[in-house]
Amino acid sequence: MMNCMNEETIALTEPGQAAPQNGAAFPATHWSVVLRARQSGEPQAAAALAELCQTYWKPVYAFLRRQGNTPHDAEDLTQGFFAMLLERDSFACVEEGKGRLRSFLLVAVKRFAANEHERDSALKRGGGKMTVALDAEEMEQAGIIEPATTVTPEILFERQWALALLDSVLVKLRDEYAKDGKEVIFNALKDRLSADGDSTTLAQIAATLSMSEGAMKVAVYRLRQRYRRFLHEEIALTVESPSEVNAEIVHLFKVFGQNTG
Repeated sequence: MMNCMNEETIALTEPGQAAPQNGAAFPATHWSVVLRARQSGEPQAAAALAELCQTYWKPVYAFLRRQGNTPHDAEDLTQGFFAMLLERDSFACVEEGKGRLRSFLLVAVKRFAANEHERDSALKRGGGKMTVALDAEEMEQAGIIEPATTVTPEILFERQWALALLDSVLVKLRDEYAKDGKEVIFNALKDRLSADGDSTTLAQIAATLSMSEGAMKVAVYRLRQRYRRFLHEEIALTVESPSEVNAEIVHLFKVFGQNTG
């Protein structure tokens, strides 16, 4: 997991701030493709939903673990849940989810967890089968599911959703820097995405990379600008229209402000 994100990195893009513009039109999003498929049956919808599920399996796993399932059962249930989601028309929860992938998945997994027959079927369906490539052991080792906490499954889902989204942003940002041959700069400056960053001064980083401190300041500015763009684009993949992006950013602020136990 690459996650070094927190509320400070979200704060780089304030609610209400316009998405950075690069001249391109706002793209059709994965989730909007899935929603249109409810009526049109577009074949690319299955692939779009599968990609979204791959990115956002961690909140579902965390929810199921917080409900008291063992790591093994939670892993099988997660696989079975997504298998069910991808195999049949599971969009009855979309309206209740207000057209957002985050809300849709939370409603769907809550109903799934409450349905004993679906859970039993999912355990059989998920056992030994790979619907999404998940690494539950990584989550357990990271102490994500702390048994002593009083946090609800719903709050844990929301927090893991936000972390998964930010992790996806960071991976895409790193990949862009690597493509440009600047991965060394990214690795040196990624901690500067937060407001304070680490204790290493820009002058020290500049000396390590044989760059001037002024050039380092420009590099940090550009990194944050790219981060803002990728954050908006990632959130856009999970909502129905661009008008909902700022509302989702506000929601991320609230999630990180919640008591997590």
